[in-house]
Amino acid sequence: MNPRFGYNPAIQSQAAFDEGLRQHMLRVYNYMGLGLVITGIVAFIVGTTPALYVPIFSSPLKWVVMLAPLAFVFFFSFKLQTMSASAAQMTFWAFCGVMGLSLASVFLVFTGASIARTFFIAATMFGATSLYGYVTKRDLAKFGSFLIMGLIGVMIASIVNIFLGSSALQFAVSVIGIFVFVGLTAWDTQNIKEQYAENFDQESQQKLAVFGALSLYLNFVNIFQLLLSLTGQREE
Repeated sequence: MNPRFGYNPAIQSQAAFDEGLRQHMLRVYNYMGLGLVITGIVAFIVGTTPALYVPIFSSPLKWVVMLAPLAFVFFFSFKLQTMSASAAQMTFWAFCGVMGLSLASVFLVFTGASIARTFFIAATMFGATSLYGYVTKRDLAKFGSFLIMGLIGVMIASIVNIFLGSSALQFAVSVIGIFVFVGLTAWDTQNIKEQYAENFDQESQQKLAVFGALSLYLNFVNIFQLLLSLTGQREE
């Protein structure tokens, strides 16, 4: 075909790539969204059912529930490359369910209205920063090392505060943590976009979407929890 008659291979190729990227990002957000729905349903059912939350949170089993999501994350990190796409997807759904068990405790501490309000605030913050990460032409990679260092610092301070129980330290961790995870949301979104390649096979694309959804899911959940600790209204 002659370009003079309306066909330009470069334009056609770019259009196909852009459409593929759009479908890939939609898949990532759909996985993340469905994961949050699973987490929310599990958390609500367990957190409002005494027959379920009493045996869990009044026994050492609560530590298993609290640490299980971290075990899933490590498992994902080490096994994703060797897992099939279907196995990665099922593991992600299982992880979201386990995270729901862990988050059920928020229904025992905070009011329902406070939880709902914080969720929508977190969703707004997440949506705005993820959109920025997707559309910006600025290279966010140079901020990655600072964000990772900030994440490590927040994690260490959170562990230390489990034993100290300092409200001042908790406030500082929450404020700094929100900034860190907001930054990570933009950075991860840009990474997910840049990692997409049209010549990946379908299996690789699927696993890439699942791992991208996991990264954004973790950012959102952490933003929500930190905001809740700052602004949440506690049950009387």
